[in-house]
Amino acid sequence: MNTNSRPNLERSARLSIAPMMDWTDRHCRVLHRHLSGHALLYTEMVTAPALVRGGALHLLDHSPDEHPVALQLGGSDPRELAQAARLGQDAGYDEINLNVGCPSDRVQSGTFGAVLMKNPGLVAECCAAMRQAVDVDVTVKCRIGVDDQNPEDVLPEFLARIIAVGIERVSIHARKAWLQGLSPKENRDIPPLDYDLVMRMKGLFPSLHISINGGITSLDQAEEFLERGLDGVMVGRTAYHQPADLLCTADRRVFGATVADTTAETAVHKMLPYIEAHMVSGGRLHQITRHMLGLFSGRPGARNWRRILSEGAHKSDAGPELVERALTAILVPAEA
Repeated sequence: MNTNSRPNLERSARLSIAPMMDWTDRHCRVLHRHLSGHALLYTEMVTAPALVRGGALHLLDHSPDEHPVALQLGGSDPRELAQAARLGQDAGYDEINLNVGCPSDRVQSGTFGAVLMKNPGLVAECCAAMRQAVDVDVTVKCRIGVDDQNPEDVLPEFLARIIAVGIERVSIHARKAWLQGLSPKENRDIPPLDYDLVMRMKGLFPSLHISINGGITSLDQAEEFLERGLDGVMVGRTAYHQPADLLCTADRRVFGATVADTTAETAVHKMLPYIEAHMVSGGRLHQITRHMLGLFSGRPGARNWRRILSEGAHKSDAGPELVERALTAILVPAEA
């Protein structure tokens, strides 16, 4: 275990941005880092088979600006996960996280994700193999249970098993996952939240660093959980759709930083050199700006900001100047 990195990661994990498929790619993470210098960022899930058998090492690409940043892996073969974790460490990630929460059919067919809640012994084997393979922290993101499981019974057992093999940090989505009958989208909304159960887990396992996830939509709500004794809060969709609302004051409010709050406008200006470099390397503008549409959510001019980027970023000649033009919709609002 890398004892030098652990204190910083534990601090950064006070507020983290959840791994979200098709959303938290490397461009999104750079944007989020310009809004908060301290929050822990996670990749979207990368499957161990894709890295180990498929050789898809490009999936590990990230910017040095993203740190602290964690790689989330999906898989269920301990040896393969160990190899993938080592690749992630070699690529420079600060943490390796095991996905035990995704309910999609594709993930289930690979016998990993939320279905692993039914097999805590296998999860423990996977975690042990990964910890043996790397020096960086290995963590787990899980649900409170799946299908007809009783979370009051299965979650304590699950946590005890992974703690026994050395896991010290876990993020818990405070909902069950229904593996049959609900889509992944429905699984993010329909199963009821049980925040109190997660709070009780902190009482049962006081030395375990627990971040709570699910249904958290504001920094006020995040601060409440921290004040109640949880170690961290992981935010998903709100951090994506309204990133400035969540992250611009987070360094001061959550991490006690004495620097001035960030602003969405400043983040846009900081993204311009990154956009330029991306385009020089052959990238397209919309690959980045699709993550920026919600930056000014709720502010005068936000609709025009979104319209200019949505209509123009796909054009072959679109570049940073389009982003600058869209920014004038905010600086000089064209809508009330």
